Amino acid sequence: MTEIERFRETVEKFIASKGMTPTQFGREYAADPLFVFQLRDGREPRTPTRQRILEAIAAPKPEKEQAA
Repeated sequence: MTEIERFRETVEKFIASKGMTPTQFGREYAADPLFVFQLRDGREPRTPTRQRILEAIAAPKPEKEQAA
């Protein structure tokens, strides 16, 4: 399995585990709502882009502050 294939698999598993739509993921993690669709269609993001996205999805999300 290539690095790109592992990246795609990681993104797909993350989307499924979080119940996100591909568009939501693209907007939040790649600033591109078409990112996942293009990834599925063969897009190969540059290494720094893949690293940035992998770091972002691995980082814990801060809890939303609750109003007092």
